[in-house]
Order: sequence, then structure tokens, then C-alpha cells
Amino acid sequence: MDTRELEGNAIAAFAIHVLRGIGQVVFQNNPVSGLIILGALFFNSWIYGAICLLGAVVSTLTARLLDADDGLIADGLFGFNGALVGLALVAFTSANFRTGAVPSFHMFVYILFAAAMTSVVFAAIGALLQPHKVAALTAPFVLVGWLFLFAVLKFANIEAGPLAKPVSPDQYAQAAAYILPTWYMGIGNAIGQIFFQDNWIAGYLIVLGIAVNSRISALMALIGAGLAAAVAAIFGGPEGAIRDGLFGYNAALTAIALGGFFLVLTWRSFLYTLFGIVLTTWLWASVAIFLKPIGMPVLTSTFVLVTWLMLIGAQGFKALIPVLPADATTPEGNRWRHLAGPAATAGPAH
Repeated sequence: MDTRELEGNAIAAFAIHVLRGIGQVVFQNNPVSGLIILGALFFNSWIYGAICLLGAVVSTLTARLLDADDGLIADGLFGFNGALVGLALVAFTSANFRTGAVPSFHMFVYILFAAAMTSVVFAAIGALLQPHKVAALTAPFVLVGWLFLFAVLKFANIEAGPLAKPVSPDQYAQAAAYILPTWYMGIGNAIGQIFFQDNWIAGYLIVLGIAVNSRISALMALIGAGLAAAVAAIFGGPEGAIRDGLFGYNAALTAIALGGFFLVLTWRSFLYTLFGIVLTTWLWASVAIFLKPIGMPVLTSTFVLVTWLMLIGAQGFKALIPVLPADATTPEGNRWRHLAGPAATAGPAH
């Protein structure tokens, strides 16, 4: 989408940056993708839609007020962690996980600070990782999300909620059989769960938003969620957890990141991506069991860990072609530039 004319208006430009931030949750630097994804959240719950927008606005505005890099702000890179942390705080403190609850005054203030903090942590982690040539991903969201969710338990004026959504596979019945809805709902829910949407239709609408910017990334999201569901079923994962998409949302993100975005897409990098999807699926179950005693959700921690390790490791394998975070655009664009050679111009930073 050509937004150059709108960029001349400060308010319109800020809105575009915020929408790009929402799209960047799934690596889409496209305001139309962000708008469709935001619409998917409103389709499920106006509360989640509003909170996602609030988190992205606050974290982007924080970066603007602190005079962060203009290119990073314009590409939405300060917005996506803020959007996610706002969604997480509402999701895990609401009696109804599916729709969320309108935040109290105290929770509203809490969300503002958490979203602003993600911009600081994004800059800090980015600086630490720069020598390793990998992006911060959603690590700022995971760190801030865990810290703020822990703290909720110590404040009487913030309702901790029942954490009604199971956070571990052993909280589901083991005897349920895998049926057709296990698969089509499980894949849709997995993609929806990236944004804490327990709604499989919203998940497929998010895929549509991704496809507007990159058909390859949309396909990778589906492959990641589908393979994760299959791996979980083969190894006897609970049907309810598969249908809820809990095994698949981290895997879908890993699939998008490795499947053409940070690695040029070739048959070898595709196999490498499938390997990462399987690892992410298993690791989600492991981390979920580890965190269950303290009642904390996995969030996107397994995606971050697997993707970091595999991208750093990729630098030592000649069969793989890493794409620097500053050069990553879309799988299609990355592959075109690689095939075109040094004469091709790199795109904007992710």
C-alpha cells in the first residue's frame, strides 16, 4: 500500500505506524494487514480490539516521545509488543477469556505503563542482540507480560481473575477423541491465540490480513499451526488443547519467522522451518508444565527461544541464507533480492 501522501499528515502518519505495529505481531509491515487483523479482534470482542489498539498507540507514542529511530517507529516495530502486552493483561485477568472484560481504572493505568515499558525493553534487547544479527521478536512482550502478571497478585485493587483459560496441557481431559473440528478449529484458534483470540474464525481472518501483504507468510502460518496440531496429536496431546490452538500459536510464529522472513526461502530452509515448528510444539508443552505451578502462561516464549537459537545457528550453515533484520521485508521480497544479487535494493527494516 502506498501511504506516502498520508505520511505528510502527522495524525494520519501516526495512525499508519500504529496499524503497522499491529501487523508486525505477525511480521507484516503493512497498515492494511494491521487494519484487517484489528478487525478480526473486533469481530471476536470489541474489548480486545480496543485494548490491542490502545497498547499499540501507547508503545508507539512512547517511542515517539523518547525520540526513537524514525524508521523503526514508522515500520511499527515499537507497537507490536505494546499491543500484545495489553491483550495479555486483559485476557488473563478476565473471568471470560474469550471476550475479555472492560478494565478497571487501576488495570487501565497498569496497561498504559506495561505498554510503555515494552518500548524501553524493545530498545534494550535490540541493543543487546545487535551483535548477533537477530531481532528482539516478542521478547519484550514476554518479559514485561510475565513481570506485570506476577505483580497483579500483590495488588488488591487489581482483580487477578480466575485465570479461567487452562495454561497447561494436563489441565485438559486426556480421553477426548480427535474429530474434524479438532483440526479446522485448532488451526484457526492457534493463529487467533497469537493475539489471545479464542475464536477460530478470527484466526482465519488474521490469516487473510497476513495474505494481503505476503501469501507465503500466510501459508507458513497455516503450515505452522497445522503441523503443530499434527505433532501434538501423534504424541497424544489432549484434544481440547489442540482444538484451543495452544500447541500451535508459537509454532505459527516460528513458521512465519523462519519460513522466508529471516531466512531466504529455499527447500533447505523450508525443511529447517519444519524442524523449528516441531521443536516449538514440544517446547510449548515443556514450558507450560514448568510454569503451571505458578499459574503463568507460556505467552510467546517458546517461539522466541527456538527462533533465536535457530537464526543464530543458521549463521554457521552454508546451506541457509540469513536475512538481516534491517533488510527483511517479506519472503517474496527477500527471495527476489537474493536472486537479483547485489544490484537489488534492500527494503525497509523489519
